[in-house]
Amino acid sequence: MKQSTVSFTWFLVVVLSFCCGLADGWAQDGTPEAIDTGNTAWVLVSSAFVLCMTLPGLALFYGGLVRSKNILGTLMHTAIILCLISIVWVLVGYSLAFGTDVGGVIGGLEFIGLLGVGEEAYPGTGIPHLVFMVFQLMFAAITVALITGSFAERMKFTALLLFAVLWSIFIYSPLAHWVWGGGWLAEMGALDFAGGAVVHISSGFAALACALVLGKRRNYGVEPMPPHNLPMTVMGTGLLWFGWFGFNAGSALGANGGAAVAFVATHIAACAGGISWMVAEWIRTGKPTMLGLASGIIAGLATVTPAAGFVAPLSALVIGLVAGVICYVAVLWKIKLGYDDSLDVVGIHGVGGFTGILATGLLASVGAQGLFFGNPGQFKVQLILAVVTVLFAFVGTYVILKIVDLTVGLRVSSRDEEVGLDLSQHDERAYSRWG
Repeated sequence: MKQSTVSFTWFLVVVLSFCCGLADGWAQDGTPEAIDTGNTAWVLVSSAFVLCMTLPGLALFYGGLVRSKNILGTLMHTAIILCLISIVWVLVGYSLAFGTDVGGVIGGLEFIGLLGVGEEAYPGTGIPHLVFMVFQLMFAAITVALITGSFAERMKFTALLLFAVLWSIFIYSPLAHWVWGGGWLAEMGALDFAGGAVVHISSGFAALACALVLGKRRNYGVEPMPPHNLPMTVMGTGLLWFGWFGFNAGSALGANGGAAVAFVATHIAACAGGISWMVAEWIRTGKPTMLGLASGIIAGLATVTPAAGFVAPLSALVIGLVAGVICYVAVLWKIKLGYDDSLDVVGIHGVGGFTGILATGLLASVGAQGLFFGNPGQFKVQLILAVVTVLFAFVGTYVILKIVDLTVGLRVSSRDEEVGLDLSQHDERAYSRWG
């Protein structure tokens, strides 16, 4: 009896999946929605841009910041997450995020295994459903990869794998549904153009939970731990900046005016963020640094992300200038508060994303209006979005970390940490001792 019930349930799931799939891509009058080849080409290219952000962009950015004995382990984190989360997204993540809304909380299962996701147009976009899916896949992958900067040089590889899968399913997919998939925050009118909350706040405050639960690196605060290869980090910065045009402008889902607005806002905020961080550091320490300039560029990019398609160039300039200073101060406060966020994920992505979500509520003027343009209610909605994302990401991540610790353990041994992740976890060496 139980076996027949399970079989019947799966039969219903498959039937409903195909029915929902056939419904996609049809206009309200029953005719198929036409595919726009220009929009399709732009979103495909944007998907490749976001892939470039993750590997090699983020991998090189993080890889240059760690000590030489951990560079391969750090590159490995980003590379395996890209592969692993892509599979998770295809199997279940996409359906949970963008399936038919269930109570405002989660998507249905009609797209599980990409059933019903094909060449037909995704409703209202003019791009194939598969193209929309793969664009969103790249966001899911880089969000998990961003978190790894908080526990660089000390998490077990087995723990990373389990953590990445659980976090993607139970944190990222629900949050993406709430904001982008027709969930309760979308119903409230929350604005997050390209992931200030879904990507940056979630990864930033997940990173805070990771830093607190795993604890500090061995000898943190006692011995110097400078970046081993800043030119590598600068190269990663450039690739991230390049890819961010697809990340933000691609979120317009078309080769249109919205993409142009987001493209320009992205560049202006990056420039302003780099300059303001550099100047703040210059005033404080007496010298500007390349690491500070690179960090400010990323801070400007992360902060403008939720606002990119909603703000004019001068507003993007303001967002970037504010981002550089606020994120720089947040990184300094890490030292005073005493937690070891290895690569400043909290200060740049968490604080930057939070600031950007609020800035959207103040400065939105293109396609939506914020407080400064006559809509005070939007700022209240943005504040709710930011606070909910912080709480959900932090608490949910804390629970997942405890589960991972109880099953496979979180942290490498003290000896393995001293040897470095490259040898202890992967039996590889990035740089030959013989030149």
